[in-house]
Amino acid sequence: MSDTCINSPEKTADQGGEYKSKKIERALISVSDKRGIAEFAKALSDMGVKIVSTGGTASMLKEACIPLTEISDYTGFPEMLDGRVKTLHPKVHGGLLGRRDKESHKEEMRKHEIPPIDMVVVNLYPFEETISKQGVMLEEAIENIDIGGPSMLRSASKNYRDVAVVTSPSKYELILSEMRSSGGRLSEEFKFRLAAEAFAQTSRYDALIANYLNDLIRPGASSFPHELNLSAKKAMDLRYGENPHQKASFYIEKVIKDPCVSIARKIHGKELSFNNIIDLDSACEIVKTFSSPTAVVIKHTNPCGAASGSDLYDALVKAWATDPMSAFGSIVGLNRIVDRKTAMELSKYFIEAIIAPEFSDDAVEILTKKKNIRLMVLEGLDANSESPSLVAGVDVKKVVGGVLMQDRDMGVISKKDLKVVTKRKPSDEELNSLLFAWKIVKHVKSNAIVYAKNNETLGIGAGQMSRVDSSRIAIMKAQKNLKDSVLASDAFFPFRDGVDEAAKAGVVAIIQPGGSVRDQEVIDACDENGITMVFTGMRHFKH
Repeated sequence: MSDTCINSPEKTADQGGEYKSKKIERALISVSDKRGIAEFAKALSDMGVKIVSTGGTASMLKEACIPLTEISDYTGFPEMLDGRVKTLHPKVHGGLLGRRDKESHKEEMRKHEIPPIDMVVVNLYPFEETISKQGVMLEEAIENIDIGGPSMLRSASKNYRDVAVVTSPSKYELILSEMRSSGGRLSEEFKFRLAAEAFAQTSRYDALIANYLNDLIRPGASSFPHELNLSAKKAMDLRYGENPHQKASFYIEKVIKDPCVSIARKIHGKELSFNNIIDLDSACEIVKTFSSPTAVVIKHTNPCGAASGSDLYDALVKAWATDPMSAFGSIVGLNRIVDRKTAMELSKYFIEAIIAPEFSDDAVEILTKKKNIRLMVLEGLDANSESPSLVAGVDVKKVVGGVLMQDRDMGVISKKDLKVVTKRKPSDEELNSLLFAWKIVKHVKSNAIVYAKNNETLGIGAGQMSRVDSSRIAIMKAQKNLKDSVLASDAFFPFRDGVDEAAKAGVVAIIQPGGSVRDQEVIDACDENGITMVFTGMRHFKH
């Protein structure tokens, strides 16, 4: 029978019966990722599948002695324009889009000598890898935008009942197993799943391109696109979400520019949970902003203790002492290599996970005695300075029926940015403590109050509807005397009551944004109590 002759399906949808797939007789193979392609193509060929291939893929398959037809011989046109045009041809897309159960389609395909193509094996030019490279130029990125590949994937996926679309080497063995067990066929259900995956891949690919180009038009995160395309790849399925009745997965963004939980490596322990990942994110976002040895203890996304110290052990002991009761079952973030002494201290407690730039061999030996504790390595967690470079990026939050997008809160305050508004000026020691507390309060859920002294937190009040209640909770939870401590507030004091509470506790200095209609009342309260106060002019709400 001629290649241009099309057999009718054994039972078609138009005839009212269940559609039964034909045997796969021809496959078009054009891949950028060539892992396993020679073995897959040989297995197809051994099952009688005719292979059509392009460019470098064809050369590789020929070297493996796999019989094939090159695309230029198949279409009658050479590959041209530096390989930009290879498969954009009616003989390709007609073979993919022609319905086998529709007489008019079959007649047109016979008339124009277009054989059916039953399988497309395509993965796309490595655009994501290209734009992830340091210093990549626009011209190189543009040349790695695939045109023919996505076109074939979309054509094959649209006609999924007749054409199988294969986008990943991870599917090769599964497809071969299915074909071997069903006489060279793939079920309609199986091909439908493959098509859905292909459309998801082309969607993500287009989003990568759109976002990359938009970033060039709108450098930074100060402007937002008219159409929002989120591009992320599934990293893992999670056991469940925030609660056991919720399903969950973890997705990772296209290009990651700074150390974050998404690229951390787990070297020991149970699988990560939804809540673990959120808390680990909070931990590393705090400690990576400190150049001195720093430890943070996270519970339900809030720090319940944080400190910088002479070494990592010193920082950890101080951070844990802030609120040891809340620290039970916590996440710990550290910005130095975990040594034996620090590991011994960590081993005393029930901790869900630890994230650090590295663990010494001794530390691994000590901590892995706890079967379930997750040990996460995040290289670069100790590389930032006290004034970290601002990494352009956005924060995205989902609400029912919509998405909110904003710049990441990368606001940094230094001594020169502070405005002293009280009669008494802060001492250098008080200024250092105020700036420490300000860096921590940024990461506490609003309304947020942090009491601190000498680069360690003493009490933290988080997430209350009233700012004065946050202050009272922080005082209540404090394990050490608050005499001569400082206080940081993420937003302005609407009334003087928060200052009065702080004064009773022994606070001597306050840092806050300012901007309330009652600022003078609050300033007067500080002056009455001998408290120095500085305004930052910057708020740090965290919802």
